[in-house]
Amino acid sequence: MSVLAVVEQRAGVMNRMSWETVAAALQIGAELGQPVEAAVAGSGVAGVAAELASKAVAKVHAVEHDLLARYTPDGFTSALRQLIARTNPYLVVFPHTYQVRDFAPKLAASLGRVLVSDAVGHRVADGKLTLIRQLFQGKINADVCFAGDPPYFASLQAGAYRADQLAGGAAAVETFTPALEASAIRHKPGEWFRESQRAVDLTSAEIIVSVGRGIKEAENIPIVQKLADALGAELAASRPICDSGWLPMERQVGSSGQTVAPKMYVAVGISGAIQHLVGMKGSKCIVAINKDSNAPIFEVADYGIVGDLFQVVPALVEEIRKAKG
Repeated sequence: MSVLAVVEQRAGVMNRMSWETVAAALQIGAELGQPVEAAVAGSGVAGVAAELASKAVAKVHAVEHDLLARYTPDGFTSALRQLIARTNPYLVVFPHTYQVRDFAPKLAASLGRVLVSDAVGHRVADGKLTLIRQLFQGKINADVCFAGDPPYFASLQAGAYRADQLAGGAAAVETFTPALEASAIRHKPGEWFRESQRAVDLTSAEIIVSVGRGIKEAENIPIVQKLADALGAELAASRPICDSGWLPMERQVGSSGQTVAPKMYVAVGISGAIQHLVGMKGSKCIVAINKDSNAPIFEVADYGIVGDLFQVVPALVEEIRKAKG
C-alpha cells in the first residue's frame, strides 16, 4: 500500500497545483506510515518524471504511450486504472484542475469508488484518514471519511497545501506502458481549455496587497496602490470592489475569483468574509489592516494592525521606502 500522487503536465511542465499535490501526499503518507509514489501520464514525460524523482518520493511512474500525447478522458482513465491495478495504492490524490475534474470521477467510478473532490485539508487519527471539504462557499467545513476497501480517491484544492519546502530526494523512475487501443478512445482531442484571458495572474504573485470596502471610494485606490508598489506586490481586491468596477474582475480574490497562496498577503480594509478567506487562506504570511478590532480577518492574520487605513498605509509606505533607501 502507498499514497500515489498523480500530477498534471502540459508540454513537459507541471503546474503549481501538481507540486502542492506531491507535498500533500508526502504529508499524508508520513502520518499514515505509508510510502509515497508519484505518477505522470503522457508521451515523452521523462523530463517531468526526472523532476519528480528529485523530490522525497519513493518511486516515480512514467506512464508513457503515444495515445496519451493529447489528453482524452478515455485514454487517461484506462492508463491510470491499469497503473492502479499494478501498484495497489491506498490513496490516490490529484490536483483539483479542470482536467482532473473531467476524468477522475470516471476513473474512480470505473473501480466502484467515489472521488472526494476539492479537499482543503486532512487529519489522521488512529490510522484513519479524514478529508476536509468546504460547503456553501466555505461557510461550513465537512469531515469526509472513506468507507469500503481502498483504493480511495481525492482531489485537492489549489493553495490547500504548500509546495515551497518540498524535501529533495533521488527516487527511481519506472516506465509503464499501458495497453491502449485507438479504437477504445472515443473522444477526439480539441484545443486546450483556457480560462478567460487575464492581464495579471495573481496565483503566481509572491506578494499581494488586497483592498476591501474600507477604502470607501474608487478615488482612494491609489493609496493602496502605493503600498503595493513599495512592496513590489500585485494589487488585488475583495468582491465588492470588483463588483463596483473600481478594479477589474481579474484582480478579485475569493470563492468567485482567484485562489492565491503568496508568500505574503496584505489585506487592507477587508473584514474577512468567508468568501474572501476561501481564496487566500493558503497564504504563508497574512497581514491585516482594519479599524475594527473584531473583524474576522484578524482570526487568520499572522500580523494585525488595528487602525485607520488612511493613516496606517501612508505611514507604512514611508517606512518601507526608508528601509529600501
